Amino acid sequence: MILVSAILFSILIFIVILFQAALALGAPWGEYAMGGKFPGKFPPQMRVACIFQIVILIFLGLIVLSKVELLLSSWSSFAKVAIWFVVAFSAVSTVLNTITKSVPERRIWAPVSVLLLLTSLITAVS
Repeated sequence: MILVSAILFSILIFIVILFQAALALGAPWGEYAMGGKFPGKFPPQMRVACIFQIVILIFLGLIVLSKVELLLSSWSSFAKVAIWFVVAFSAVSTVLNTITKSVPERRIWAPVSVLLLLTSLITAVS
């Protein structure tokens, strides 16, 4: 179960990374992110923010995969503690994506956030 959860988390986080990369490159999907505050293409400063978010998301994915020793087994001890940061991050993300004023964002990213939370929690407790 833990391996399936970690892999599902990784697939979902990869989808989020692709979405953030598309926003950074100018995809007109602003209504699906950041509460829909920037409909259409993100302004330059928000595109830079997407790049920072990508780095954070990659780090989260590496923690999860390290916890189950699929990648970076040398991080194993670190990942056993850091996985709780991933769970907390996923919980905050779930709350924010559930209460956003942007209906399209809520419809797409709230379920993804819930799945990220559940899979990170399963990985953490296993």
